[in-house]
Amino acid sequence: MKTIEVTLNEKRNVRLTAFIQDVGKEYRNITKRPGVLVIPGGGYMFCSDREAEPVALAYLNAGYDAFILRYTTNEVGSWPDPLQDYEDAMEYIINHADEWNLMADKIAVAGFSAGGHLAGAAATIAKHKPAAAILGYAVLNEQVDEIATNAPRIAEEVNYDTCPCFLFAARTDNVVPIHNSIQMMDALDKAGVTFESHIYAYGPHGFSTGDESIQTRESAFCPRIPNWVKDSIGFLKDVMGDFYVGTAEDKVLTKPNCKAHITDDGAAWLSLDCTIGRIFGNPAAKEALADTIKVMKEKITPFRPDMTFEDMMTTLSKMKLLDLLQERSIDVDEEKLNEVLGKIPNI
Repeated sequence: MKTIEVTLNEKRNVRLTAFIQDVGKEYRNITKRPGVLVIPGGGYMFCSDREAEPVALAYLNAGYDAFILRYTTNEVGSWPDPLQDYEDAMEYIINHADEWNLMADKIAVAGFSAGGHLAGAAATIAKHKPAAAILGYAVLNEQVDEIATNAPRIAEEVNYDTCPCFLFAARTDNVVPIHNSIQMMDALDKAGVTFESHIYAYGPHGFSTGDESIQTRESAFCPRIPNWVKDSIGFLKDVMGDFYVGTAEDKVLTKPNCKAHITDDGAAWLSLDCTIGRIFGNPAAKEALADTIKVMKEKITPFRPDMTFEDMMTTLSKMKLLDLLQERSIDVDEEKLNEVLGKIPNI
């Protein structure tokens, strides 16, 4: 592994630390790696050391290349300088992706507290959006007004283009109340964006990885808090893919288990992952699926004797068509149907 220190902005003391792991040789099938950009907290007054290297090491141990961004703080600059620092860091990383054997489209961010606000901005309004965002006890609502003038309220910026998010916090956090995370979850839900959340019953603010070597247990500390690290890695594998086991030279990561959105209703073209309401509301899609719909009418029993098949589809309009087919054991050629639907504009 090699460590690289880069000064992105000397005047504002913006620094990027890169931890680049080896590939090939003893790592056998690993030809490229995904990455995680760590953004420490500190109220936009400083960058916390305990939310820097200790976090990066956790992702390095899981096989990711790790980066730490020490961004502009209020002593030398103000918003939107931190966001520009993030953009500069991502551009630098992407430009060196080939050299570092890094997957440029598989870089997540992990931000904490104020750094979580910056990571949230990356997930919602940045030019270089990450593949996923890990938001730890993050400032995501109007509370940002207390620490950064003119900074965006992240929960209000969420839309369909927001990347998948993993959120965690402690119920008793008295510095950044969990209402920040709750508002963010609500916004992600309304936008149809994939997310996972862990709100631990009790714990202090700023617990980093939850390891005792980082923070002693002087205050009430939920023993499950350290689980967020393993869970977040599992989430990244779900939405970005896991290391591929095999010999195929063209495969680095497996296909993600989970799409970035809970349905494809916001995509440009239809698919089986669109809702029944979206597909049945499109005449061209109904015509293309005529044979499948015929089988559905034979195998799907309405909830009540007085319900028609059309009534049943209206009742289930928010369910993905693929989920209904699988639930009712209706055997279809998914690849073929997705190919057919993929030629129909999602209007």
